[in-house]
Amino acid sequence: MASELTTVVTTSVTHNLPQPQLQISAAGPLRGSVLVLIQFDVCEEIHLDKLRDILGARTAEAGFKHQAPGYVRYQRPPVEETLDPLILESGERLEGQIKYYDYGVVSLVFELPFSGDWDKLIQLSCRWTSDTNFENLATRVVKQKLERAAPALEKPYKTEWLQEDYFIFHVREIDGAPSANDLLALQRDQIAQVVRGEMQTLSEGERQEILQSRISYYPNDLAVIGWNAAFIYDDPAGAETAIQLLQYANSQLLEFRHYDDLLTKELADVYDFLDAGGTGLWGRWRTARAASRLHTVLLDVNELTERADNAIKFLSDMFSARLYKLASQKVGVPDYKDLVKEKLQTAEDLYRFMVDQFNQSRAFVLELMVVVILIIELIYFFKGRPI
Repeated sequence: MASELTTVVTTSVTHNLPQPQLQISAAGPLRGSVLVLIQFDVCEEIHLDKLRDILGARTAEAGFKHQAPGYVRYQRPPVEETLDPLILESGERLEGQIKYYDYGVVSLVFELPFSGDWDKLIQLSCRWTSDTNFENLATRVVKQKLERAAPALEKPYKTEWLQEDYFIFHVREIDGAPSANDLLALQRDQIAQVVRGEMQTLSEGERQEILQSRISYYPNDLAVIGWNAAFIYDDPAGAETAIQLLQYANSQLLEFRHYDDLLTKELADVYDFLDAGGTGLWGRWRTARAASRLHTVLLDVNELTERADNAIKFLSDMFSARLYKLASQKVGVPDYKDLVKEKLQTAEDLYRFMVDQFNQSRAFVLELMVVVILIIELIYFFKGRPI
């Protein structure tokens, strides 16, 4: 199933692809799986060792498409366990797995095997990417699991959880075993529709934009990464790498969305405090507590973002590093990371401003106290002298 380490080699789409030697029927049978990835940000931290003992679950190890050095690994490998099969109202039976990441994200993957033609795959994509029932089903599963795992959760969130979903259409076999170039030459329209979840053929410009985010490691594999869905043509072992990456990238996106929301609320509270008189002469005395709270949030966010950002190490596997970079860019991790950095800088500036305001107020009061003491001493001095 999916696991966090993956890497993408971005290769540009050529407009003048060579004539393929192999003819592929547009209705040729495909065999593979549809994977629904749903993730929730449930707490600040999950103690994985404690969780492993509670659930009796296994540690998820990183998978690679090719031989990789042992020091390319998870920093803190997530804990995973197999879920009971999920039966939909349509009668479809989905196998599932759940993973727990130490930075507080719970990730579920449901898998539905399929076989058929391109039209069926496009219909599945259109239907599943617009279906909202999976979120409700996944939420119930996670709540049940977390009741038992509660002792391993650090500062669980009481409000509604942030959630991300993603869809992976994995084709492991196509009649004729076409190469990636052959497949793109003949089925580029259908692949683009699958990635976008569209029943109608897309424009040339949109199709080019989608297919620019493609990668192949060998001649006979292909991954096309979109912001909400991905198409993967590979054997199960090879697809494992891309699935792991997409799972990890989406978990990072979820974490940075959480930090963005947290900082937005905290900055709004600070602005409200300052507007309510926090910059006045006596109001400045109250800034110490507000500044201390803001500084605590800054330290927490810095620590948590560093933990999420460094959850996986790609010290020597360049393919995995490139794959991760492509996947994270497509799902929006850099955008949210930049937002968090900007708000952290704003919070740092506000913290310094509030501390300066408090110090100025304290210095003024101390100077005023000295003046008052001098006046009192002078009064007693002159009062005690004979007229």
